[in-house]
Order: sequence, then structure tokens, then C-alpha cells
Amino acid sequence: MDEADIAALLALGAAFFIAVGDVIHQRSAHDVTDEPVGHLELFLRLLRDRQWWLGSGVSAAGFACQAAALGFGSVLLVQAIMVTSLLFALPINARVTGHRVTRFQWTWAALLAASVAVIVTVGNPTEGQSRASLETWSLVIAVLVPAIVVCVVAARFLSGRPAGAVLLALVSGSLWGVFAVLTKGVVDRLDDGLWEVLKTPELYAWAVVAVLGTAWQQSSFRAGALTASLPTMTVAEPVVGSVLGVVILGEALRPGEAGWFTLVAAFAVMVVSTAALARGEAANAQGLDESAQPGAGGQERSDPGRCG
Repeated sequence: MDEADIAALLALGAAFFIAVGDVIHQRSAHDVTDEPVGHLELFLRLLRDRQWWLGSGVSAAGFACQAAALGFGSVLLVQAIMVTSLLFALPINARVTGHRVTRFQWTWAALLAASVAVIVTVGNPTEGQSRASLETWSLVIAVLVPAIVVCVVAARFLSGRPAGAVLLALVSGSLWGVFAVLTKGVVDRLDDGLWEVLKTPELYAWAVVAVLGTAWQQSSFRAGALTASLPTMTVAEPVVGSVLGVVILGEALRPGEAGWFTLVAAFAVMVVSTAALARGEAANAQGLDESAQPGAGGQERSDPGRCG
């Protein structure tokens, strides 16, 4: 088994654990309080929630697998496979909520799996360098930070509207894409010993990005438009991570002259199927929340599913 195969298996494991963690986190973000709270207040309340910490522990296992995968393979390879977390989230969330996975969802799930397989095999992603220079990261910061600030400020003005949830999810997904690239830089220093790791600038940026990504992820879950936040977040992370992998780490795809059309089509199918699955997942979660409200007509129908 070569390193690319090991990276693929580890990425699948990461996708599974992160899917479980996301399902737990999504429910925690809605259950922790009924009051309207800001980003910081929500995050502080979640820090006192046992269910949220359970989800964080499971997600941490996923991040460990992701880090190991990035030690063996490229960001392009790992991030493409990480999209399959939605395939795991479907049956997991169905079990938790008592809903069944529909034929519509399984169809899009099959398309997603097929598109990821095409990207990994036809695209033949190659690994570049593990770390970027400070000057390169400065350019990324100069572009990304103002964009994040604009999204956060705009989301505040659009609070309570679907667009606000989209903007917060875009911020979170983008930060997790940056997190993946920083993780590869940290993993690259592990062989040099603990002291060298502690002297690595990526380590501290990695920790800050993880906290910010988590905080805005929970805020997007609370924004009231799950059908907008979940697909945006799921698509933004691999797109940003892959772009940074190409631009700052020098990774590349090698599909050959005849393979570019297939690769572009597969990428389009991946984005569309991911959005369709996430929207269906979020709609189920939103419907369950509404049916659980006092006097809701669907309450009696949802109880037997939970007991089963």
C-alpha cells in the first residue's frame, strides 16, 4: 500500500469522525439556549455543555486522522475525500432524529461518491511542499482577513435572514480550509522533535484558526437558516483548502489533456451533490425542530421514530 492509499484511508476515517462531531455540534448549538446570543456568548455557553464537549472529542479524533492523512498525501487529495463526511452524516443524523434517508438523498450520495472517486483517480493530485514562506502567508492574510471581516459585519446586519447564515458559514468553511493547510505544515515538523514544533509559526496560527472556525461554525448553526449554512460550509472548506494547496504549496492535478473535461465535470457534480445533500440534511433537522415545538402537528409522528 503506497502513501496515497494510506492518506485516502485516513481521510475517510477523518470524514467519519467529523461527521459524527458535526451532528452532535449542530444539535448542541440549538439546544444550549433559547435566547438570542452573540457569537462569543454562544461559544462560552457551549464550553459549559457536556454534549458539545462530546462532539468536540469525536471531532478531535477526526482532526487527528486528517493530520495523519496530510502527512502522507496532498491537501488536494485529503480535502476531496473529506467531502464524503456528508455520506456518513446522512445515516447518523437519520438515526439520531428518527428520520429515514430518502431515495433523493441516496441518489445524490452516490453521485457525490462517484465524483470524489473521479477527482482522486483522474485528477491524480500530486504533493507539493509542506510549508509556505511568511511572505506567501502574508498575501493570504491580506486577502482573507478583510474578506472575513466584511462577511462578519454583513452577517450582523443581515441577522435573522438566510443570507446572514450563508456568510457565517462561508467564514467558518474558509477557516477550516486554512486549518487543513496549516495542519500539513505542523505535521511536517513532527519528525524534528517537540522543540522544533513549538518554534513553528503555523502551530500558533493553527490553534487560533481552529478556535475561530469552531466559534463561527456554531454561530452559523444558530443563525436560523440551516438549509443555507450547512451546504455553504461543506463546500467552502474543500474549495478554499484546495485552492491554497495549489497556490501556496505548489500542489497540482495531472489529469492529462483528455482528462480535464472529466475533472471539471466531476468537480461540478461534487459541489452540486454536496449542496443538495446538505440542504436535505438541514431541512430534516429543521423539520424535526419545528415538530418538537409545543402544539406542532408533527410531534406525534416524530415520537415513534425516536423510540424505534
